[in-house]
Amino acid sequence: MSRLKYVFSALAMVMVVFAACKKDSDSNSGKQAEIDDAAIQAYIAANNADTSKTEINATKDDNGIYYQVIKAGTGTYPTTSSTVNINYTGTLLNGTQFDKGNTNLPLTNYIRGWQLGIPRINTGGRLLLLIPSGLAYGSSSQGSIPPNSPLVFVIDMISFR
Repeated sequence: MSRLKYVFSALAMVMVVFAACKKDSDSNSGKQAEIDDAAIQAYIAANNADTSKTEINATKDDNGIYYQVIKAGTGTYPTTSSTVNINYTGTLLNGTQFDKGNTNLPLTNYIRGWQLGIPRINTGGRLLLLIPSGLAYGSSSQGSIPPNSPLVFVIDMISFR
C-alpha cells in the first residue's frame, strides 16, 4: 500500500510541475504576442513616416495577422485545402530579405500565418502579410530567421486549385 501512495504522490508532483510549466509557457506566448504586435505596429508607423515607401493600411485580424490587399484579384478564393501557386518575397521587420521565390504546394504545407492570410486574395491578387512569430516559426530559428521574428510577406497569387 505504501508503494502505491508513493507512486500517486510522485504522479501528483509531476502533474503540478507540468501544469506550472504550461502556465509559464502560455504566459510567455502571450507576452511574445504583445511584443510582436508592438513591433509590427512600429514597423507600420516607420514605413508610413518614410515618404519614399508605399503607405501601409493593414487591417489586424482576430488571429493577430496584419494584412492588406494591395491588388484585388478575380474569381473565387482559395481555402486551406487548396494548392496555391504563388510568387512571394519574405523579409524581417528590419528589411532583411530571407526568401523570395515561387511555390506551388498545398496551403497546409506552409506556416499557419500563410494558411490564415493567403485565402484573403484570389487569382491575380497581391497581398501584404505581417505575421507575428507565433504564426510563423515561433521561438525556433529557421535558416536566417531568428527566433521570435515577426515576418513580412508580399504574395502574388498566380493560381490555385
